[in-house]
Amino acid sequence: MSLEAFLGRLAADRLLAQDFAAICEAGGRLQGSDSAARGFAVLAGRMAAIGEVRDEPVPYAGWTCHEARVTDLASGRELACAPLLGAASTPREGLAVETLDLGRGAPEQVAAAEVGGRAVLARHEYPFAAWTVHRRAKLAAATAAGAAAFLIVQPEPGVGPVSGSSGRAGGEGIPALGISAEAGALLAEGRRLRITLLGEDHAATTPTLVLDLPGRGPDRVVLSAHLDGHPLGESAIDNGTGLAAALSLARAAAPFVEGCPRGLTLCIFGAEEWALAGSRAWLAALPAERRARMALNLNLDSIAGGPSLTALTSGFAALGPFLRGAAAKAGLPLRTHLPLMTNSDHANFAAHGIPAARLVAGFDAPDSALRFLLTAADTRAIVPVQELKAATIAAGALLWGALTAPAEALAALR
Repeated sequence: MSLEAFLGRLAADRLLAQDFAAICEAGGRLQGSDSAARGFAVLAGRMAAIGEVRDEPVPYAGWTCHEARVTDLASGRELACAPLLGAASTPREGLAVETLDLGRGAPEQVAAAEVGGRAVLARHEYPFAAWTVHRRAKLAAATAAGAAAFLIVQPEPGVGPVSGSSGRAGGEGIPALGISAEAGALLAEGRRLRITLLGEDHAATTPTLVLDLPGRGPDRVVLSAHLDGHPLGESAIDNGTGLAAALSLARAAAPFVEGCPRGLTLCIFGAEEWALAGSRAWLAALPAERRARMALNLNLDSIAGGPSLTALTSGFAALGPFLRGAAAKAGLPLRTHLPLMTNSDHANFAAHGIPAARLVAGFDAPDSALRFLLTAADTRAIVPVQELKAATIAAGALLWGALTAPAEALAALR
């Protein structure tokens, strides 16, 4: 099969839109919820139509929120909020605390402030840019400075609170919640609040769905996407787009991959939104020889919703030129970003020395629809199907290059 024929199969795949809709129908897919279980069932069924599917479950630090409230004490008004996944609990009666608005809330701003046991307010940032300071860096700085609580503020009005992970994983921490732009404007005045966050830490496991399609040799290209999301919205861009594209790519590749120099392994991870816990545990548990056969990881995460595609190439200097060359053979543009960004499952492959790239839309485009990630606005309504189709075809060009390149070309990526 030629590259043109492969991309033609992707262009003609009528199941792409159906898969995307079915994934979104499952809901936000918070790990451990019924919504996530429905999502995994959808993916398992779609993958079983392509080949034999294995579930290789792994542990992660589970957490269940029983109550989350932010109350303005002066007015008695309840403010919309979303607990950060895994965040530490308050006392059962809640925590009365004064707010301290630190604007952006970058670590150096937090370190220079007199935090003094107050609740630090920091602004959520567009997540896909070289200049971004991640929420967990701000939370860590607030914790180190002695904050009693942490509130991350969604900057855009009209979409409600922002969600996200605390990264605590059952360890020490402080109560942490996302709030809306409107709540942030109110609390910027230095208000007194009562924050109530009652969560329960517990051991948990997440499925890892694996579909392996052998090639001529023992090596594999690992195509990955994460299924879990957040209870706000449908987690459509993040990561219904990557899941639907991954299914389409596996369907298109299945008939010909046995003739390629290396095979294809499709991995669907859970607990990605929990500081990448699922893929980290899965990779760590593999025999070393199985990891050694992984020639490249192509991770699809939030691939539609923006004007262009960028491959985050995890510090592997030769990987960007390789992927740009693969895209160019299909007449497609591709941007690349070399420094490692630990914002999806590719980072765990890179940590094991496996050349790894995350394909993402909207990099350095803060006006794109990706600004709605982690909010109730992340629904299928903001994802044009033709944009998802185009991104899938672009991902197909990269996958074709990885499956068919000479062994020495992939060896040079390490």
